[in-house]
Amino acid sequence: MTTERAGAVIVQTVLAAWQTAELALRHRLPSVYFQRTFVESGGLMSVGANLADMHRRTATYVDKILKGAKPRDLPVEQPTKFEFVINLKTAKALRLTIPPSLLLRADHVIE
Repeated sequence: MTTERAGAVIVQTVLAAWQTAELALRHRLPSVYFQRTFVESGGLMSVGANLADMHRRTATYVDKILKGAKPRDLPVEQPTKFEFVINLKTAKALRLTIPPSLLLRADHVIE
């Protein structure tokens, strides 16, 4: 990506969050992720399903199954809560200015 002079990178990986964030920062690549964990580890921003909400909903399914429901009878669900997280410390390290309108849309801003 650095050889081809990419202006930014969208990261979808199973590598450790801190590894991908560190590589993006080292090569001065703004990075967008699918989970908040990556932003907490130094990535620039993330847009994705709220994992805490997904875990709560999974627990509801487990409860229904333990009470006798058949898994095949339960509806397939998709995430309903999403979150947008921005890391201002990383933006500053990359010498990026995040527009106020984008900051207002963020669910969480890490300073």
